[in-house]
Amino acid sequence: MAELLQKSRILIVDDQKTNIDILKDILADYDRRIALNGKQALKIANSDSPPDLILLDIMMPGMDGYEVCKRLKEDKKTQDIAIIFVTAKKEAMDEKMGFDLGAVDYVTKPFNPAIIKRRVQTQLELKQHRDNLQALVNEKTEQLSQKVEALEHTEIALRDSMQNLLVSRVANGVFWLQIPEVEMYILCGCPGEVVKHLMRKGFINTVEKDGVVFENGPNVILLSDLLVQNGDFANLSEFPVLQMLYRQGMILPGHPNNNGSKPMLIGSSTQVQAQMEYIHRGKHGLVSKEEFMACGIDEVTAQNMMNIKLKFTFGPIQPPQSLLDTLVIDEKAVEIRDGVTVARIGVNRFQFSYRGNSTKVDLNLPENIDYEPAYMLGYHHFNRQFFSVLHTGEGDGWDINRRSMSSIITHNGRIYLIDAGPGIFQALTALGINISEVEGIFHTHGHDDHFAGLPALIHSDHRLKYFATTPVRVAVAKKFTALMSLKEEKFGQFFDICDLNYDIWNNCQGLEVMPIYSPHPTETTLLKFRVKDKEAYKSYAHWADLSSFKVLDQMVGDGIGDVPVEFMEKVKQDYLQPADLKKVDIGGGQIHGLAEDFIGDNSNSLILSHCERDLTIKEKEIGSDTYFGAMDVLIPGNYSDFQQQATDFLEKFFKGVEASQIVSLIDGCPIVEFKAGTLIYRFNHDNTQYVYMILTGTVTYLDSSSGISNNLSFGSFIGVHNLFNQQPMLIGAFRASSHCTILRFSTQTLLEFLEKNDLLNYMSETLEKTWFLRKTWLFGEQTTFLSLGAIVQTIKKVSHDAGSEIIVGNEAKIWLVKDGEVDICSPQGEILERVQAGSFFGEHNYFSNAENPLVFKAKQYVELYIIDLENYLDIPIVHWKMLEIFEKRKKFTAMLHQ
Repeated sequence: MAELLQKSRILIVDDQKTNIDILKDILADYDRRIALNGKQALKIANSDSPPDLILLDIMMPGMDGYEVCKRLKEDKKTQDIAIIFVTAKKEAMDEKMGFDLGAVDYVTKPFNPAIIKRRVQTQLELKQHRDNLQALVNEKTEQLSQKVEALEHTEIALRDSMQNLLVSRVANGVFWLQIPEVEMYILCGCPGEVVKHLMRKGFINTVEKDGVVFENGPNVILLSDLLVQNGDFANLSEFPVLQMLYRQGMILPGHPNNNGSKPMLIGSSTQVQAQMEYIHRGKHGLVSKEEFMACGIDEVTAQNMMNIKLKFTFGPIQPPQSLLDTLVIDEKAVEIRDGVTVARIGVNRFQFSYRGNSTKVDLNLPENIDYEPAYMLGYHHFNRQFFSVLHTGEGDGWDINRRSMSSIITHNGRIYLIDAGPGIFQALTALGINISEVEGIFHTHGHDDHFAGLPALIHSDHRLKYFATTPVRVAVAKKFTALMSLKEEKFGQFFDICDLNYDIWNNCQGLEVMPIYSPHPTETTLLKFRVKDKEAYKSYAHWADLSSFKVLDQMVGDGIGDVPVEFMEKVKQDYLQPADLKKVDIGGGQIHGLAEDFIGDNSNSLILSHCERDLTIKEKEIGSDTYFGAMDVLIPGNYSDFQQQATDFLEKFFKGVEASQIVSLIDGCPIVEFKAGTLIYRFNHDNTQYVYMILTGTVTYLDSSSGISNNLSFGSFIGVHNLFNQQPMLIGAFRASSHCTILRFSTQTLLEFLEKNDLLNYMSETLEKTWFLRKTWLFGEQTTFLSLGAIVQTIKKVSHDAGSEIIVGNEAKIWLVKDGEVDICSPQGEILERVQAGSFFGEHNYFSNAENPLVFKAKQYVELYIIDLENYLDIPIVHWKMLEIFEKRKKFTAMLHQ
């Protein structure tokens, strides 16, 4: 296959020689042809040796890429040539137009060689597959003409070879497997917003049957064995399941797609069980009056809230087994249905078989490869105001072009999130905000389009404050820990819980918030914020996931299970509370609002949000819309006081040094800004005159030789080795992943400060260990020098000779390999994993009380750092990464015993 692909012809169409040269180098293994404009491209495409694939620039003088694509697709001779658009970041919003014209993919400038190679290879492999199928069709057709009596058998064989068990890549770690003969379509892997990827790639489409318009899509979901991969949830099946149940109509009475077959989850017993409970809690939240009362709700109110919940479910809350079928996969092939079988052939690797044929699916993500966002957001920079609202999402869980409804509040220099949908890390990066700068999150409710970004918030060296009413917090904690197969109290180890009270102003460091109950299938609160400006308050209302007045009125009555009219009237009056700025959910349907309910709303500015479509003319008369990165300033005031932030940090870092000396150090040091993509610092280059300290944004440390890509946070230093005229222990470079603000010290000035305060030896002694920790996956991401400095003070260094056993014991410590390699072995001596420098072991002593069967042996002379876990598991990102490795190793150990 590789040799065949190398013979493929690729046409590069671009009017810029620089871009052509780069793409020629990246695709050096292929037969490359060049066109400098659209006219040349059409001529080459219509030649006797047309290209197999076209890389087509959008912006060209004369005939642009869209017109070229249109003409190619209108010509029968060229319509089957695969086209990948080449676009700049600012053009990403036009990608829908490209897909509508017939393009199969797009790549962005500046070019990422790995992505371009992968996407080109994918399309060429698909073409090769189609060519092979066509050749097979031709061969079989010839046989049919000679053997008419074998017609039926040949047709079945053709149908099998053309469609059944075809695997298509959807996104990183996500695949589509189809067996059309038995109407089985399997979604393999389901990270956040996977439904949007399926829609964008055409695996979910709108269809019509018996006069009913609905969507098609998957009917089976294969779960990852590993819940967390490279820091993100790998299994978030809530929205794919909802798409199957409701948008496909598989659960709807009388629907033409309701044939009695239920959607199915397949995977390991642990993940299947966890997903069923997570879906159950995500759909319903709290499930009894007693659970409401345990949150401090009085009995009468708890009963009304429960009655409302039962109105949404149209009867008693059913267990998830009533909606979904499940199948546990092990090493032996098990039948899904209709002769289709699946077996596990390794951790996260599966083999599907049907009618004598088989195919394999590997759901493992390579190192430093993340699950892809569903859309590009570009890069933004904003000025921090005293009280402002930064809009970060106006769509819903089905909108393929926009993030779900969310906002960011800035107040007095602090940054707060309202909800955390999928892709929150990408959104913060696009806005130039580092996760470590976020003070906390205000949470409205636990549906995945507002919940699935919570793991990204753990990528910090401090626990973010979690603001929510007690029912919302408990419902979210139950869902989160069910997903993770953890005890519910674990939620508080990742977040600093700050419970809010209904219907009163809760003071959150000067930012006041009033939570308001909103009827919904799961616990939901509307959030109204206010801040005092001299004599008056300015307010922002965030009304996410509410219900229309029509739906609320249908719940009112005097019967058992009905809701009292006065209870619902208060809800509607609360909905219409005015604010200076108000964002309202108008998604419609049973569980979202309608714009017409707010015609009489007296808010100064009303923003309509949380829908997957454009506003109607009528809606545009009622309210405004907005876009990602837009800001509404409620109380102006420049709160970008970076020097004060730096002063506060350095006072903690250099304990005992007088504040006046730190202020004197910072005075005169320039604050410099770097745009996203800028190479800030390269080791072993002539840049020794400065030391940098990160203030805002995300800087990534990159070392291609070791495969390291770690994001650094506020307070991290760059170039500290320059103080000692030492060769750096780090290699590689530091690159701005977002817009960044950095304090630049003169190396000489900082050196004089350290000498004056007798800190030079302290810095020199800790630098070697700090440099080493910075290179590790466990401690290198989002940890400041303050955190790393505290860690290195308690590190104990030990060594072991080759072949010796390392006695780990049962204390809560981890063993970090400094030099050499350690083999993790089974009791029988089989090597299960080789731990290299920078990696660790021993995490099982914190996460499990079970006796550990593994044996640890030094492969060669090895030096180790022993770190006491109890002191550092309050760093959420460290805790989270250790949990990921623990779960992965537990899978390998479990397979060993099967």
